[in-house]
Formats: sequence, C-alpha cells, structure tokens
Amino acid sequence: DGITFRIQIHVKELLDTDVLLKLLFHLPVNYPSTLPDISVSSDQLTRAQCMDVRDKLLEQAKKHLSEPMVHDLILWIQEHLKYTIKQSATVCNEKTTLSKGTAMEDGIWMLLLHLDHMRAKAKYVKTVEKWASELRLTGRLMFMGKIILILLQGDRSNIKEYLILQKTCKVDVDSSGKKCKEKMISILCETKVQSQHKRFQTFEVKEHSTLDELQKEFETAGLTSLFSEFVPPLLK
Repeated sequence: DGITFRIQIHVKELLDTDVLLKLLFHLPVNYPSTLPDISVSSDQLTRAQCMDVRDKLLEQAKKHLSEPMVHDLILWIQEHLKYTIKQSATVCNEKTTLSKGTAMEDGIWMLLLHLDHMRAKAKYVKTVEKWASELRLTGRLMFMGKIILILLQGDRSNIKEYLILQKTCKVDVDSSGKKCKEKMISILCETKVQSQHKRFQTFEVKEHSTLDELQKEFETAGLTSLFSEFVPPLLK
C-alpha cells in the first residue's frame, strides 16, 4: 500500500555521455515518517553502479526522515551522480578483494514465492524474466495446475530489490482488465543457500502437469525438504 511512481532524469556530461536514470519510488502510507523504497536502473550504468546510486539515495533519505524528501533526493543525485560513479569505480578493486569475505557472510540467498493467480500471464511472465535478468537472479517460475511458484537464487541485496519490484509495480490486471499491483503474494521461504543445494545457472519458466513433476524439479536442485514443507499445504 502507499504510492508508487517512476521518475526519469537525464544527467548531462557524465563520463562523456548523457545518462538516463530511471528511479522507482514507493512511498508507504506513513511516509515521510518511514523511508521510501527506491529502485534504480539505467541502460548506461552497470547493475553494481545502480545499486551504489540506490544506496547513496537511501543514505540521503535518512537525513530527511519525517519531512518530504523526494524532490531533494532528485536534486541531490543530479548534482552528485558523477561523483558517486567515480567513487564506485575507485572502490571496485577493494570490493573485489573483500567479496570473498562478504560472500561468506551473506552468501547466495534463495527466495520461494507463491502467487495466487496471473490474469495477464504472458505479460506477467515476461516481466518476471526481465527482473530476474536485470538483477542477475537465477531459478524457476513454475506452474502446476493452479499453483504458481517463483524460486530465486542470487545476492541477497538483489533478491530484496526484486521483492520491492514485485510488490510495487503493476504486473497484472484486475477483473476489469485494469493494470494492478500484485497483492496476493506469499513469501514461503527466504534463506541462505546451503552446500547441499544446487545452484541454478539460468532462470527458466516451467510448466508441470503433475505434482510429481513439480517435486522432481525441487529434488533435482537438492530442495526436497523445501518442497515437502511448503508445497503440499498449498493443495489444501
């Protein structure tokens, strides 16, 4: 709930090119007492750079807590994007060096979601595939009868951002055919990928005709216990 809107801004003369920055803000109902959710994307920047920009915006947002802040955040990033990108480049090697330690702490995470339905299935599936690709997430979008599951693996920060997109963007249509947000989604499990779990190499859409087929999908990935705990109850 709350308000979600997109803002596109051009930043001139950055790295010898114009950058089109696409910002997605979700303002919760108790904004500005609560910080907004922010998503950042740009065809001219890498995903890592977009994440750095998002982190910087959230840092600035904390300075404006309890007061309207979106306009100030837009002005700030227009003035500081060039510095943010340069800073991102200078710490790149340091991040690479620390990545192993960070991976040991954060590791690869896994998210299992249950969707109640998809009315505009083709568009919905295309959107999920696009988000997974942009956020470098692997896994499966699985259909079996009326059961719809999304299983994702990737960096925890990217999984968090996927959840923001899933909850704040208009991905489906309502009974009257009007675009709407996903309001009937359940997070069944969010956990760190363990050694016995197989890492998915791609994100694929799978249609299963029987529960046995769906179960084998989980078993192949070393996720038998995950299936047993969360999937059968969906049939009740």
